[in-house]
This record gives sequence, C-alpha cells and structure tokens, in this order.
Amino acid sequence: MEHSPLLHGSCLCGGVAYRAEGPVERASHCYCTMCRKQHGAAAGSYANVASAGFTVERGAELVTEYASSSHGRRGFCSACGSSLYWRSTETPDRIAVTLGTLEPEYDGPVEREWYPENKPGWLPAR
Repeated sequence: MEHSPLLHGSCLCGGVAYRAEGPVERASHCYCTMCRKQHGAAAGSYANVASAGFTVERGAELVTEYASSSHGRRGFCSACGSSLYWRSTETPDRIAVTLGTLEPEYDGPVEREWYPENKPGWLPAR
C-alpha cells in the first residue's frame, strides 16, 4: 500500500527541517537492538521513501551520520540528538525517515514490524 503525501519533519530543537516526497512505500516499527538504543524507545518507527525526494531544507550543517553497521547509516541532529533517518548503503535509492519527527504526524498505516522477537515485554499487549 502506498501513502503519497509530501512529508515534512524537523528535529526537537527546530534546527533541522526536511521534506520527503512520497509515496511512502511502507511504514514500519523496528525492534532491533540498534533502533531501540538509538531511539531510547521500544522501537524505531520509519516511513520508507525514495532518497531522491529527501531534502534537508534547514540545518544541513547540523545533520550528522553514524555508521551503525557495515551498511547502515543513522542521521541525527548534532544539536539536540533527534533521530532523523536511517539509510542503507546497499539500497541507496531508499531512505527511512523517522515517523516521530513528522509534522503533521503520519496518518498512514504501519505495515511491517522488523525483529518482532526483540519486542520488549514491557509493551502493552494489543
């Protein structure tokens, strides 16, 4: 299922603002250890879009990338620490922007859960 609006997002301090052109190929929650640690939450939540449509509109000098694996790069604001995106060097045509940074909030479906076996026991049952 594709969700196609133009997405806008920003970090906690407002120093970084970006836009990502749809369609959203899929949205997901990732329960891997790296996403949980980076987000400080039960999961990292993402909207997968074409990287060609991703543009940092303000604060590009504040965006820092961390190589969390041999192929994974995590972008965040160096001023406030907000997680902005995840991208893979193996699929450079896609980028996954963090759902929590979107304004207005994402209203499409979350279609995939990655590493559900790592979902923390403290999450409420659905």
